[in-house]
Amino acid sequence: MPERHGGTVGLSIVIPAFNEAGRIAASLRAILEYLEAAGRDGEIIVVDDGSHDATVEMVSGILGEGGPHRILTGRANRGKGFSVREGALAATRPWTLLSDADLSTPIAEVDRLLMVAMEGELDLVMGSRALAGSRIGVYQGWLRRNMGRSFNLVMRAIIGLPFKDTQCGFKLWRTASIRPLLGRLTIDGFAWDVELLVLARRAGLSLAEVPVEWNDVEGSKVAMVADPLRMLRDLVRIRLRR
Repeated sequence: MPERHGGTVGLSIVIPAFNEAGRIAASLRAILEYLEAAGRDGEIIVVDDGSHDATVEMVSGILGEGGPHRILTGRANRGKGFSVREGALAATRPWTLLSDADLSTPIAEVDRLLMVAMEGELDLVMGSRALAGSRIGVYQGWLRRNMGRSFNLVMRAIIGLPFKDTQCGFKLWRTASIRPLLGRLTIDGFAWDVELLVLARRAGLSLAEVPVEWNDVEGSKVAMVADPLRMLRDLVRIRLRR
């Protein structure tokens, strides 16, 4: 039987954010509407990664004070991986969902991930844009799309993970299963997903990919040249350390 919190499946939604003042307001309102409509017990944890725009003020205004939702601030820019760890460690519900700030995967897709995870008694389920059954409404540009495919090929060659889309920013896991692994993560950048999946497989956890709906949203924080080089470096670091 799935864990319950407050009579329903408890969900901590972790959102790393860096200079997201232009995109995160609509995402947070959509998540709040979803939680209310679904009657789902949830908490939203936004982790600000040293933004220098109005992200903190905007998030604070939407989430308010004194409720289950909150924003973690006061840290310098460290990278998406670092922010995910901070947010995941603060999660208090039985399930943790990682979502990008742009909500490129609609929040309602978490229902699909929860169903697969609970029926299969899985520890981690990741949304995938590359599986049959995925639904891409707005595609990335040709360059970014092929950069993602190339990264997956390189990742498979260096790391050996069998998954087709490790970088989709929509992942669900059992909080208790993944928490022991968080302190062992060392990658602060965009390749943090790969390191987590490597650790999870070596710990004997059960993982699966699930096709999801996905739409490209303008404003990606991935630099076209510098970040792919950092991600390649981090893949090599993961291979050498593990």
